[in-house]
Amino acid sequence: MKKIMIVDDEKAIRWSLGEALKNAGYETRESENAKEALETFIIDPADLVILDLKLPDLNGLEVLRKLKKIDETIPVIMMTAYGQIETAVEAIRCGAYDFILKPFQLEKMMITIKNAFEKSKLKDELNGIRKKNRESHNFKNFIGKSDLMLKVFERVKKIGASKASTILIQGESGTGKELVARAIHDSSAGKDCAFMEINCAALPETLLESELFGHERGAFTDAKYRKKGLFELAEGGTIFLDEIGEMGITLQSRLLRVIENKTFRRVGGVKDLTVNTRIISATNRDLKQEINKGNFRNDLYYRLQVIPILLPPLRDRPEDIPLLANHFISIFNKEFKKNIEPIGNGITKLFQNYLWPGNVRELKNIIERAVLLDAESEIMIEYLPLEIKNGSSKEVGDKNSMNIDQLYPLSLKEMEKLLITKTLEKTNGNKSESSRILGISRQTLRDKVKSYNV
Repeated sequence: MKKIMIVDDEKAIRWSLGEALKNAGYETRESENAKEALETFIIDPADLVILDLKLPDLNGLEVLRKLKKIDETIPVIMMTAYGQIETAVEAIRCGAYDFILKPFQLEKMMITIKNAFEKSKLKDELNGIRKKNRESHNFKNFIGKSDLMLKVFERVKKIGASKASTILIQGESGTGKELVARAIHDSSAGKDCAFMEINCAALPETLLESELFGHERGAFTDAKYRKKGLFELAEGGTIFLDEIGEMGITLQSRLLRVIENKTFRRVGGVKDLTVNTRIISATNRDLKQEINKGNFRNDLYYRLQVIPILLPPLRDRPEDIPLLANHFISIFNKEFKKNIEPIGNGITKLFQNYLWPGNVRELKNIIERAVLLDAESEIMIEYLPLEIKNGSSKEVGDKNSMNIDQLYPLSLKEMEKLLITKTLEKTNGNKSESSRILGISRQTLRDKVKSYNV
């Protein structure tokens, strides 16, 4: 039951409003002066306060300020018989939800109270979502123990806490550039402001310009109303420009002006607007090569890469691969209501020998497909794509050429028996570990051990 405090020196108003609120299902507290109200609120906080502007011992605006110091989220509805616009503006500026003139209609008061609670609920939900997003994207949740990634984590932490306004993230596709951008935002002073992102390769230049800077009504044929761009919407927060290397030369010059002067104009506008936004750019291209080709501005490149971050490809940090794979298994176990075991040594070696051209994104997709479509209790080798089993391994070619002459002229059954025997020897007879290495189920291994009399 929501609790409402009524603060008014007129007993009749307190009684009539209190009765109406009780009939509407609210619990009420009443105070006739500021001192009593503040003392009661500290001991027994309310969910909403209805506060008269004129009290015998203290001005209602001062009481409002004190209430907001105790609980900045408390919704307060001010009421007064003195309908001064300046007073209403000051009350709203100090944090009041609304301002109602006496005498008021109970119906209008009830609607205002209902709206205040709904807004408070939405604000709590939004704060919860923001907190959840910060937790899910925070750099503490990055997966990796390699020296390369530990250096990246440390760099992200320092950049987030700094006042750096331009950051350039470079790395191959799928290395997690967006995740790093979000982590920087979520560890910055502007973490409660907006994080706006756009892929520069996804839109033609004219449309991208409108999305970034907004447009005035009538700026072009379909501009039927004024639209704010991402730079305005990200005020105080972060704008993430993914695939910055795909941006056209003309638009690059406009971006350079924003970085240098902290101002921009909407498309079709004549007024300069100031911008206070951190700009994080990302690319999988070599921008120095693009400069040599005439595709990227040299001056913009040096403005963007004041603070550079280079993300290593997955093939350069093989010790992180099993951690990432098992992390994704855990995620998809929850999503698909499964109980897949962590990967064994056999799958780990295959993964670590693969070159991963799609990096972490490719690994995530492979794990998702295996968990969703194939695996019952564990991921088997047969569930993996051919390029991982056969093609793009660092060592598989050497292994084939080294062993084929030694195995000739054994039959397939003899080779299988030999492989099972050697695997069991290496694992000291551990059938669970051996089945993982061989990529078969434990029951299949038992059957083959019995069949071959191993």
